[in-house]
Amino acid sequence: MKVILASDHGGVNIRKEVASLLEEMNIEYLDIGCDCEDSVDYPDYGIPAAERVANGEFDRGILICGTGIGMSISANKVKGIRCALVHDVFTARVTREHNDSNVLTMGERVIGPGLAREIAKTWLEADFEGGRHANRVKKIKEYEG
Repeated sequence: MKVILASDHGGVNIRKEVASLLEEMNIEYLDIGCDCEDSVDYPDYGIPAAERVANGEFDRGILICGTGIGMSISANKVKGIRCALVHDVFTARVTREHNDSNVLTMGERVIGPGLAREIAKTWLEADFEGGRHANRVKKIKEYEG
């Protein structure tokens, strides 16, 4: 599995925690920043990361901003992305199992580093169940055209 990791200024600390987790899990990843605390625009990081997942360069993406909302909206504008904003372990698992999400977003101002690691680990380890869920995901793909 290859993961692309990005954040704006509001998600730098949790992004570093997730990077550490990816190293511990021996998952190949690319961290595309940002590496500052000065205000930057989340679409400048979220959209390019999502595009690289959509084009198959990366299997999944993890994006972090202050709330996770901006990154989620940005990523979901990219055709082929099923981005889930998650702030608990249950939905982290279910969004993979039921929705085959390929991008995860979290909010650093909403959750702490320990929970962020648990969410990311759960999401990375969960698999799409297919079955009745496959038809639902197919309908989304068909709508995207």
